[in-house]
Amino acid sequence: MKAPSDTTKYLIHAEIVADGVVEKPDVIGAIFGQTEGLLGDDLDLRELQKTGRIGRIEVKIESKGGKSFGEIRVPSSLDKIETAILAAALETIERVGPCSARIKVKKIEDVRASKRKKIVERAKEILRELFEEPEIESERIVELVKQAVRTEELIEYGPERLPAGPAIDESDAIIVVEGRADVLNLLRHGIKNVIAVEGTNIPKTIVELSKKKTVTAFLDGDRGGDLILKELLQVADIDYVARAPEGKEVENLTLKEIVKALRNKVPVEQLHTLRNKEKEEKTEKSEKMDLISVIKKHAKEIEGKLIARIVDKNYNLIKEIPVRDLVKTLKNGDLRAEAIIFDGVITQRLIDIASKREISCLAGVRLGNVVKIPTNVKIITFDQIS
Repeated sequence: MKAPSDTTKYLIHAEIVADGVVEKPDVIGAIFGQTEGLLGDDLDLRELQKTGRIGRIEVKIESKGGKSFGEIRVPSSLDKIETAILAAALETIERVGPCSARIKVKKIEDVRASKRKKIVERAKEILRELFEEPEIESERIVELVKQAVRTEELIEYGPERLPAGPAIDESDAIIVVEGRADVLNLLRHGIKNVIAVEGTNIPKTIVELSKKKTVTAFLDGDRGGDLILKELLQVADIDYVARAPEGKEVENLTLKEIVKALRNKVPVEQLHTLRNKEKEEKTEKSEKMDLISVIKKHAKEIEGKLIARIVDKNYNLIKEIPVRDLVKTLKNGDLRAEAIIFDGVITQRLIDIASKREISCLAGVRLGNVVKIPTNVKIITFDQIS
C-alpha cells in the first residue's frame, strides 16, 4: 500500500469482511456513498479529500470461499477527535455492492509518533558514529542527546498503561495532558511530571492521582481541549487549568510557549467564576439584542400613528393604546409590563411612573427635558436603534 502523505497526522486501520465477492472500487464507493451527509458538510469525506485533509483511501481485498476479506487505510490530517468520528462512521457501513459487509476499526496510528521513534533510533546511531570523531562534536549533538534521553524516559503508567514521564510518583504536582505526543513534547523540554488521559473518557488512574496530588490540566487550545476539560472537571479533582494558545496543540508548542502557558495557569475556582461571568454577559447581551429587535419591530409599525404598545417580560404585546392615554393607563392600571414602546416624547413624568411600576424600559421617539433617570429604567430613543 502507498505510504501516507507528509501532512498525515493519523492513519485509520480497519478490517472488512463481505458476504460475497467484492472488489476495491465497490468498497471505496460504499465508503463515500454510505457516509455522505451522515456527519454534515464539515466532515463530508468528498470535501475533506478535495481540501487534502483526508488522503487517498487505500483498500487491499481478496476473495476466498465466497467471501471477501481485506483491510482499509484512511490517512487523516484532521485532529484526534475528528479522526475518531470518521473512524466510527466507517463502522456504520453495512453493505458493499450487493453484499452485506462489516467494517471494524482495528487501530488509529499516530504517524508522527512513529516517525519520531524512527528519528530517535537513527539519531542515536548517528551520535554513536559522531562520537568516534571528536572534532565533529558540537552543541547540536548535546541537544540531540538530551532529546533522545528524554524521549526514552517515556513510561506506561497504571493499569491503563497511560503515557507518562518518570517523575509522576515522586512529584507532589503533576501535569495532565491529552495524548502521548503531548507527553513526548514536554519530556523533550525537560518536564517529567506529566501524564496523558488518551481520550475523553478519563481513566481511573487520573481520577485517583488527582485526589493525592496537585493537578494542572494542560490542554490544546481547540474544541477538543474544551471537551476533555469539561470531562476532567466532572470526574477529577483538578486544581489548575492551562491552555495552549488558541488553535494550537500542546504537542507542537515550543519551550517558550509551554512555559508561558503554565505560568498563566488559572485556578479552577477562578475559572468557574470567569465562566459564570461570561455566561451572564452572554445572556444579558442576548436579552438586550432581543429587546432591541422587539423595539425596532414595534417602532416601525407605530411610527406616525401616536400609538403606545405595552409588552411583558417575554416581549408579548399586552395592550395597545393611544399615546394620550398612556399616563392614565399606567397610573390606574395593574399591568405587569416589561417595556413600553410609544410614538411620542419620553418625559420625566413617564419615567417616574415607569420606575414606580417597575417597568424596565421606555422607548420613544426622543427624550424630553429630563432631569433624572432612575437606575431601574432603561431609556431608548428610536434614533438609537435605527
